Amino acid sequence: MRVKSYEMSIQDFIQKVEHEFDQITPGTLTPESKIKDHFEWDSINALVFIALVNVEYDVEINAEDLQQSETVADLYSVVETRKQGAA
Repeated sequence: MRVKSYEMSIQDFIQKVEHEFDQITPGTLTPESKIKDHFEWDSINALVFIALVNVEYDVEINAEDLQQSETVADLYSVVETRKQGAA
């Protein structure tokens, strides 16, 4: 029998992102938050986020996924879609 994998919620996702990036004050992100209002997608931030997703959710995303995401909910949707596709 297969053990059900951990299901993430958008609030868990937001907490992990806020914890990982020092420039984001905890409690400030919402699903509707525009990413560019909180930090810049430079190469280091992109790599940190890609690594966070890979380690925490066992999902691979790329720079294009980041560039196409405007809000926190967009990023969450990409991760959740990939997670479901891998299940």
